Amino acid sequence: MKVAIVTGASSGIGQSAAMQIAGRGTGVILTYGNNAQGGLETAAAIEKEGGTAVALPLDVGDTRVFPAFHARVVEVLQGTWNRTTFDYLVNNAGIAHTALFEDTTEDVFDRLMRVLFKGPYFLTQKLLPLMENGGAIVNTSSSSATMSGPEPGYSAYASMKGGLNVLTRYMAKEFSTRGIRVNAVSPGSTRTRIADDAFARFPEVASALAAKTALGRVGEPDDIGKVIATLLSEESNWVTAQNIEVSGGYSL
Repeated sequence: MKVAIVTGASSGIGQSAAMQIAGRGTGVILTYGNNAQGGLETAAAIEKEGGTAVALPLDVGDTRVFPAFHARVVEVLQGTWNRTTFDYLVNNAGIAHTALFEDTTEDVFDRLMRVLFKGPYFLTQKLLPLMENGGAIVNTSSSSATMSGPEPGYSAYASMKGGLNVLTRYMAKEFSTRGIRVNAVSPGSTRTRIADDAFARFPEVASALAAKTALGRVGEPDDIGKVIATLLSEESNWVTAQNIEVSGGYSL
C-alpha cells in the first residue's frame, strides 16, 4: 500500500485531502497542530471508510521538532505498514493573518514565514530521504499570490505563498532526478476554519467573495482536496512544476 503524509489535516483542505487520498486506497499519516480532536476525528473518519490512518502532532512553525517527527514517522511506517519509506507528501498546514502593510509587525511576519515557507522547506528536506523514488509532493499555496489575487491586507501572507510557488519549481527541478513530481495548488476563498473560523464569525464575507467568483460561490474543502489527490495520483504522472489555481474563477 502506498502511504501519504498530509500536514494540517485536522480540518478544512488538509482534512479533505487526507480523506480523498485515503479513498483512493492510500494509507495516510496526518498531522494536527492545536486541534488534536480534529486530527483524531479525521483519522477515525478514514478508518470508518475502510482506510488506514495515523494522526500525529506537529508544529510546522518549529523546525526544532522535525527530527523527533521524522523518528515518529519511521516508527509509524514500520509498525502500521511494515515499510521504511512513504510515497506522497502534502505540505498543507498553515495559518492566516491579515493586516495592512503599515500595520504588519515583525512578530506576525516571522510567524507567517516560519509556518508558510520555512516549515515546508525544512520539513520536506527532513523527510526527503524517506520518500520513494517516483513519488509526488503537493504544496498548498494561495490565489492571493497570483496576478488575479491581490487584496489589501495580504502583503505578508501572500509573499510567503509566492515564495512557496518559487520553491515548488525548484523542488520539481532538483527532485526530478529521483522521479519525484512537485506541484502546488492555489485555492481561492474556501470555507475553512482558517483565521479563527472567520467564515462562521462573519457569514456576510462569503456572499461578498462569492460575488467576485466566476462560478458564483465560495469554495469548499473538497473542491481543493480532490485536486490534491489527483495531482498525487498516476493520473498526473506527467505533471510537475505546476501551480494549479483552484478558485472557481476568483476575480475573473
